[in-house]
Amino acid sequence: MGELLHEVPTRALAIYAHPDDPDVSCGGTLAAWASRGCEVRVLLCTDGGKGSADPGCDPADLAVRRATEAVEAGSVLGLAGQEWLNYPDGELADDLRFRGSLVAAIRRHRPEVVLCPDPTAIFFGQEYFNHRDHRVTGLAVLDSVSPAAALPHYFADAGPVHQVSTILMSGTLEPDVWVDITATVDVKEAAVGCHRSQFADGAEWASTAVRLNAEDAGNHAGVAFAEGFRRLRLGG
Repeated sequence: MGELLHEVPTRALAIYAHPDDPDVSCGGTLAAWASRGCEVRVLLCTDGGKGSADPGCDPADLAVRRATEAVEAGSVLGLAGQEWLNYPDGELADDLRFRGSLVAAIRRHRPEVVLCPDPTAIFFGQEYFNHRDHRVTGLAVLDSVSPAAALPHYFADAGPVHQVSTILMSGTLEPDVWVDITATVDVKEAAVGCHRSQFADGAEWASTAVRLNAEDAGNHAGVAFAEGFRRLRLGG
């Protein structure tokens, strides 16, 4: 059994690649914190316009649809705000431009906690691997949080420096802390269900997967439903 987190930060920023990623990865945690007074914000790095297996789908139209779905999901979770960097899917690069945008957001919102994908989690059995946008986002967030956002000579025009105290990485193969989402697992299900463009056959299977995954995490955490993270404590 890992450590169960009880503290609720004053401000949190979730940085993920695609419009549905924060809801799938940590929606229960974001909803739980928002309901307890945390100012929770989300930064989405891509527009999601290539997220369809339909060759006749127009990426520009899909990007608009997915942005609308993300706004709906954010309202369900109780977010204080959302921002988009609007990179095309598959075109994220861990370069100065991308990291500069992340540093600017971190310094602007001044979160205590940043949530992001775990870039070291790549292979999940024989049936799935964590694809490029997730990995690039996770690595860029780590470099942007520390040292860049905290030191004045990195991205000097991106605003006053800010030291994030904690990074929580989701989708990790090595969770060491857990958040109890028993009170918000239904909210997470509803938020994930807002992303209708991703469920050609309906969102029922996604709702079932959300609950089963949260139940499995809860078994490790000693609660009914949970989300697991790998934690980095940076001070501040």
